[in-house]
Amino acid sequence: MADSAPAAAPAATHFGRIPIVDPEPLVEGGAFPAKAIAGELVPVAATVFKEGHDIVAANAVLYDGAGAEVHRSLLFNRPENVDRFSGFVIPRAQGPHTIVIEGWVDEFATWRHRAEVKIAADTDVELMLAEGVDMLDHYRRAPGRIARDKDALKAAILALESSDGAPLERLERALSPELLALMSRRPIRGLVSRSRPLPLLVSRDGAGRAAWYEFFPRSEGARRDPETGAWTSGTFATAAASLERVADMGFDVIYLPPVHPIGEVNRKGPNNTLTPGPADPGSPWAVGSRAGGHDAIHPDLGTFADFDAFVARAREAGLEVALDLALQAAPDHPWATEHPEYFTQQLDGTIAYAENPPKKYQDIYPINFDRAYEALCAEVLRIVRLWISHGVTIFRVDNPHTKPLRFWEWLIRTVNAEHPEIVFLAEAFTRPAMMAGLAKAGFQQSYSYFTWRNTKEEVEEYLAQLRDETGAFLRPNFFVNTPDILTEYLQFGGPPAFRIRAALAATASPLWGMYAGFELYEHVARPGAEEYIDNEKYEYKDRDFAGALAEGRSLAPYVTMLNRLRREHPALGELRNIVLHSSDDDSILVFSKRKGADVVIVVINLDPHATRETTVHLDIDALRPFDPYTQAPPEARWEGPSQGASAMGDEGEDLPQAFTVHDEVTDQTWEWGAHNYVRLDPRAEPAHILTVDWDR
Repeated sequence: MADSAPAAAPAATHFGRIPIVDPEPLVEGGAFPAKAIAGELVPVAATVFKEGHDIVAANAVLYDGAGAEVHRSLLFNRPENVDRFSGFVIPRAQGPHTIVIEGWVDEFATWRHRAEVKIAADTDVELMLAEGVDMLDHYRRAPGRIARDKDALKAAILALESSDGAPLERLERALSPELLALMSRRPIRGLVSRSRPLPLLVSRDGAGRAAWYEFFPRSEGARRDPETGAWTSGTFATAAASLERVADMGFDVIYLPPVHPIGEVNRKGPNNTLTPGPADPGSPWAVGSRAGGHDAIHPDLGTFADFDAFVARAREAGLEVALDLALQAAPDHPWATEHPEYFTQQLDGTIAYAENPPKKYQDIYPINFDRAYEALCAEVLRIVRLWISHGVTIFRVDNPHTKPLRFWEWLIRTVNAEHPEIVFLAEAFTRPAMMAGLAKAGFQQSYSYFTWRNTKEEVEEYLAQLRDETGAFLRPNFFVNTPDILTEYLQFGGPPAFRIRAALAATASPLWGMYAGFELYEHVARPGAEEYIDNEKYEYKDRDFAGALAEGRSLAPYVTMLNRLRREHPALGELRNIVLHSSDDDSILVFSKRKGADVVIVVINLDPHATRETTVHLDIDALRPFDPYTQAPPEARWEGPSQGASAMGDEGEDLPQAFTVHDEVTDQTWEWGAHNYVRLDPRAEPAHILTVDWDR
C-alpha cells in the first residue's frame, strides 16, 4: 500500500489563535491614520474572546515610527460587555506610530478560577493545587525575576504544597495580596495573539490644543477722518501693536484673513452691495488684482519685510500666525489672464463666477481642479511654501469642501513631509461626509457645527458624536463667531449669551476661537441675514477695546480667565475624555473631564434669559482620579488580569461618595456628592467650572 501524501500546511487565517475583532482606533480600515496629540490619552478598544472557559485578557502596545515600543497598557472590560476591552495608549512624541492590540489567556486567573470552584466542590483537589505549584514554579524560574517577586512566588508555592490546613485554606494563603499584586502587574500570558497594526499619526500640541483669535490687520490701527470720513488703512505695523492685547487674553494663535491684493473688478461694497465707493476696501477673500495674487501682499498693509516683523512680534508674544489660504481669484487676479485653464469657462467664453444658488459672488472666480490638476497642485504648493518661509505655521483653508479631496490629501501629505509642524484647519460648513473626508485626508483641525448647537439636547448629542463617532480623526475647533456667522442666540441673548458660549467652547473642546468684536458683545445683524451688519469683510472697523475694558463693557477678563484655566488644567486639553452627566432642568448642561488626577466639572445654564434652579446628578466613578499607566478607569469595575476584584480594590470596599469642589469662576467651595442643587443666574454667572478634590 502506497504511503499517503504529506498533509499541506494550513492556509493562513483571518483569526489568530485568540480572535481580536473590531479594533479601535481604525479609520477607513487603516487607509488613513487615526489622530492624536503628544501626551493625549488615546482610547483603544477591541473585542477579544476565545473558545472554552479560559479567562482572556488584552493589552495595547504603542510603537513609534522606527518600531520601538513607546507605551504598553492593559485593557479592561466591563460587566455589560465582557468581551469588549478598552483602555488607553499615550504617545509622547510627534510622528507616525502604530498600535497593536494583544489578546492572551491569563494563565493565573484561569487556574485560580478553576481551583476555587473545584476545591470548593471537592473535585480534583490535589491536581488543582499541583497545577498551581507547577505554573508558579515555572514563572519563578523565568529570567528577570526580582527578589521581591521571587519571595511572593515561593511563599505561594509553599502554601500550596503545605499539609497544614484544608485545601481551601492552603489556596487562600497562597493567594496573598503580594501574589495578586504581582499577577496583576506582570500577568502570566499564554497563547498571545496580535492584531494588525493600527496606524496613528501624532501631531504637535498646537494641532489639537489651542485658542484662536481672528482680526483684520487693515482694521487694527485704521483711522477715519472725522471731517471727510475717509479711512486710513491699518498696516502690519499697527496690527502688531494689537498683538499684546490678544496675548494678554491668553490666546495661542492669531489668525489673519487673506492679506493679498484685493480685486477691483466687481468689488463688493458695504454690506455686500454691488455698488462700492471708490475708497471701499473690498473683501479680502476676493484675492488678486493688478498688484499681484496669492504670493503678494496688499500694498496698504506693507511689504514682506513688514509681514516678517509682524510674525516676529507675534512669536515674542507667544502667538503663532495662522494665514487664510483662499484658493479662489478675483476677476482681475493675474491667473485670470495668465492661466484661464485654472477656471471654468462657460459656453459664451466667459469665466464662471462663484455661486451658491441663488447667491452669486461676482467678485470671485472659483478654481476648477479638473481642468489643470497638475499645474494647480504645483502652483498651490509653491504658494504654501512661500508663506511657510515667512513664518506662517498654520493655514486656515477657506471652503476646502469645494476642492477635490485627493488634492488636499496630496498637498497636506507633501507639506507635512517637509514641515511636520504645519497645521491645516478646514473651514468647511458642509455635509457630514465631506467634513469627515477632509479630516481623513489630513486636515488637523476643522470648523464645526458647534456654532448652531445651542439647546441642551443639541449640545449633548453633538458632544457625544464628536467623542464617539469622529473622535479618532476629526478635531473640531469651536469658534463662537466668525465674520460670516452671528447666530440668533448671540443676536438676542445679550451679554449672558456671550459668556455662555465662550465658557462652553473653551471647556468642551481643546480647540476654540473667536473673532474680534465678540469681547465687545457685538450682536447687530444685517436684516434677514445671520451675519454682522456693516460687516468687516467689506469695510474697516475702529473698535475701542481699551475704553470698553476700562468701563467694564468688555468680556476680555472672562475670556482671559477661561484661557488661564485651559492652561492650568490638562483635562480641558482633551476631546474624547468628556463625560455627560444629567440634570433635572432642560437648560442645565453638565459634563466632566478627567486626566489623571485633574478632574473638572462644568455646569452651564444655556438659557441666557432666565435663572435656572435644579439638581444635577453625577456619575461618581467618572470623577475619581486614576493613573492611566497603572490603573483601570474606576467606572470600568473590571474583571481584569489575575484578579477578580474591582479596579478600586476588593469587592465591597467602601469608596468615598463625597468630595470637595472649588468654583474657579467665583472662588467658592462646596461639598458635593452624587446629587447637588445648583442655581445659575446668567446675568451674574451662567456657569460653574469646578475642580474636584477627593482629599479634603
